[in-house]
Amino acid sequence: MRDVTPGLSIGQVAERTGLSVHALRFYEREGILIDPVRRGPGGRRVYGEGDVEWLTLCIVLRASGMPLPDIRRYTEFVRQGTGNEEERLALLRLHRERVTAQIDGLSRCMDLINHKVGVYEDLLDQGATDHPCSAPPS
Repeated sequence: MRDVTPGLSIGQVAERTGLSVHALRFYEREGILIDPVRRGPGGRRVYGEGDVEWLTLCIVLRASGMPLPDIRRYTEFVRQGTGNEEERLALLRLHRERVTAQIDGLSRCMDLINHKVGVYEDLLDQGATDHPCSAPPS
């Protein structure tokens, strides 16, 4: 996954990915990157475009709720190369099921919120600033 273009500093990768420098170091320690991070003069980390692309995928997986151990396992499968596509697919299908369940739950939450917004909009449209009960409608 490495490229031969000039490298990017950890600060540049942080800026491009939105990850902090601390998070990038953490991902490196946790084995989340496909290849070991190269070191330039003075021992500074040097990243390539492939690293940025991989980190972008990891950011999406993490943002969608994939646990770090699952991301690490997926990384290990990719690192091993071909021959484990069934395992990769199973891992991604399981995560897709979890994300779908999250979306369904959020959709139910949104339905309730929309209902409550409608209740208050109707009350305000009717000019009702005082509710007959002492407490506002829930």
